[in-house]
Amino acid sequence: MGALPEAAEQVLRAALVCEFTVLDASGRPITHPMIPLYDGERIYMSSSVLFSRKLEHVRRDPRVCLSVTDPVAVPDVGFHRVTVQGDAVVRDEDPHTDWERILPLWIAKEPAVKEFLSKRFALPLFFERLVIEVTPRRVLVWEDGASDRPPHVTETVR
Repeated sequence: MGALPEAAEQVLRAALVCEFTVLDASGRPITHPMIPLYDGERIYMSSSVLFSRKLEHVRRDPRVCLSVTDPVAVPDVGFHRVTVQGDAVVRDEDPHTDWERILPLWIAKEPAVKEFLSKRFALPLFFERLVIEVTPRRVLVWEDGASDRPPHVTETVR
């Protein structure tokens, strides 16, 4: 068991997509579809370095939110709607190789990535990536996806 409620962990480990929300310069929320990669403590996503405004937004304001609201995005586990509010940081030590540390999580969730890796040098710009690392602060879980009832709320340790 990791840092989050079990239902949230099941969803994050299985989810093929989440809604990742950042705040723009005016404080307006902007949502991007992303692949959440959960390691039992933090949630990771990767983004191409090219024209990525979300990276800019995270650097400016680390408050983020990610949600899994669509049961189609969560194959093979019981569905619960999950929202994670947290603080994000862009890990940009080396855009050529730093993202490789999350590669095992990415391949486990999306095995087709292995095929892309074999063509890495043909798709060099795709593999210029930065890692967004989210530390969860608050987790909301709507058991069985029932959003007509209040969620279970968990504050994580800071």
